[in-house]
Amino acid sequence: MNYTELKINIQDICENTFTDDQLAMFTQQAEQKIYNTVQIPALRKNVTGTLTDNVKYLSTPTDFLWSYSLAVIDAAGAYHFLLNKDVNFMREAYPNPTDTGLPKHYAYFDDDTFIVGPTPDSAYGSELHYGYYPQSIVIANTTWLGDEFDSALLNGALLEAIRFMKGEPDIIATYEKMYLHSITLLKTLGDGKLREDTYRSGQFRIPVS
Repeated sequence: MNYTELKINIQDICENTFTDDQLAMFTQQAEQKIYNTVQIPALRKNVTGTLTDNVKYLSTPTDFLWSYSLAVIDAAGAYHFLLNKDVNFMREAYPNPTDTGLPKHYAYFDDDTFIVGPTPDSAYGSELHYGYYPQSIVIANTTWLGDEFDSALLNGALLEAIRFMKGEPDIIATYEKMYLHSITLLKTLGDGKLREDTYRSGQFRIPVS
């Protein structure tokens, strides 16, 4: 389903005419909820960078949503995957920023930054595997979500539209149930893809005799 079709469906089902701004608002609100609720394997990227000597912070990509893995690459080209922790752990484990070494842990410091510990003692390479926030269907007209799982997008946008129209509680409850069912199916799809991709997820495959 592309955005033109989505707008028609929203208005036909709601039996109402909305402005372009309202339709965009319903759609983008639905996208935001979906992308922040479900880790979709198809929406992943790898990006390389550099950890600066004696600097414990690393910027996240502008389209960053969630971290799948972060690795430090040493001078020999070996990958060292960091364990994801919270900021409180980092403060307790690495209270002195002048204590340096090969980083072992990382945490989300703020919306735009990771913090690693210990502080890098060299300019290490880095590789981040992450889930990203794709361009909205409002702008792109076609997206993975619209093409592959349009029920989640449509039901999410309809829920926003019904709430905007101040629909009856039972009607809102009906559309919310439909939306949550779509999200459950989307999560199941995502979980299945991740299980199939066990090498990339860092799991060992054990032969079954």
